[in-house]
Amino acid sequence: MRALHLSRFSSLRAFGHRDFVHVWSGALVSNIGTWMETLALGVFVTTVTGRAEATGSIAALTYLPAVVLSPVGGALADRFDRRAYLAVGTLVQALLAGILTVLAFTGTLSVPAVAVISFLNGCTNTLVNPAFSALISQVVPPEDLHSAVSLNSAQYNLGRIIGPSLAAVVLATGGPAWALLVNTLSFLAVLVALWRVQPQGRVSTQRPEELWPGIVRGARVARDDAGIFLVMVGTFAVSALVAPFIGLVPVFAIRVFNQGAAATSLLVAAQGVGAVCAAVMLGPVVERLGRRRVMEWSLLLIGPVAALYWLAPTLHLAALAIVGLGALYMASLTGLNTCTQLRVPRELQARISSLYSMMLGVGYAVGVWFQGTLADRIGVRFVTASCAVFFLALVLTLRLLRPRAFEATEAPSAFFHPGRQSPSVHIEGSGDF
Repeated sequence: MRALHLSRFSSLRAFGHRDFVHVWSGALVSNIGTWMETLALGVFVTTVTGRAEATGSIAALTYLPAVVLSPVGGALADRFDRRAYLAVGTLVQALLAGILTVLAFTGTLSVPAVAVISFLNGCTNTLVNPAFSALISQVVPPEDLHSAVSLNSAQYNLGRIIGPSLAAVVLATGGPAWALLVNTLSFLAVLVALWRVQPQGRVSTQRPEELWPGIVRGARVARDDAGIFLVMVGTFAVSALVAPFIGLVPVFAIRVFNQGAAATSLLVAAQGVGAVCAAVMLGPVVERLGRRRVMEWSLLLIGPVAALYWLAPTLHLAALAIVGLGALYMASLTGLNTCTQLRVPRELQARISSLYSMMLGVGYAVGVWFQGTLADRIGVRFVTASCAVFFLALVLTLRLLRPRAFEATEAPSAFFHPGRQSPSVHIEGSGDF
């Protein structure tokens, strides 16, 4: 792979690699469509039911499959050609989006149908995401991985800015069916990007590791490595206590501020602005302060800023607060995710990434359902702000009781043997394509 020297700015270094640009641009187009669908369905469910519990439950269904399928997805991604594996998953995602589109155009879209499709889409995403994370790790060298992870978060959040803005216009003029149609077509960009990524290296003829032993091996590494274990705990806590602000945005806009799709779009886009700004600025900050210190401060600050967001007295102040919340959320997850990829050899990257995705998905599913349910009974602001404060207390407790675990997130892992794979196993599809 030949790096194109497009930028000397550390946050943008990953753009110097041709294959990363293809993957990044294809994912951006797809995520714009995905966020159009997310906003359209969130407004649809909230408007039809009028209940935060229903909105939170639908959001949770997308992430619930991570409880079981994340380790399977990681093990499969370490066995097969990741481009082909991702292409099959993308086709399934396009099919599910197409079914929602047909239902909307025929006037038969319902909350139960949205729930079923959301669950199936969550299954597909869970199986595909570890392969995508491992692909990102393969198309850039290790020294540019933090840049690649940051820029990948940036494209996701650019989709969060552009998608809801387009969705608000489409919902006002044509209704949810057209927003769902755009999402269905957007998956073509991913297929084109995967086709343009150049495979490298020879295909291994050695027998790959069996599925279940491969899953167990990844779990043992995550359990026994202090740094990775802390990352898993931190990821679960962020996703359960803070991340539900994403799924509950329609509830906040509609029930607290008595607004509609436009206010929902404003808050979602504002979060994306914060995340994109953080992605651009994060590289120089990491180089100056160190990856571990940036991750620690992000985890310490995200709780108080989340509380400020939920307690904001006006929509515009909430939009301002969610810019900071989006920046800290992106910085926290980027630091946690980068740690999981740098501390293990390539043969284990997809499996460790799948466990990271599992913690993220399970925590979010539990958190968004739990907070949404309590919000109907106690109040949105009290429940969500309390969870944010509790997260801060948890981080302070872990930092006090487990200082060596925080230090381990930056040190080389005992499981990482640079320059070679484990002599006991060879994973087909690991390393280069």
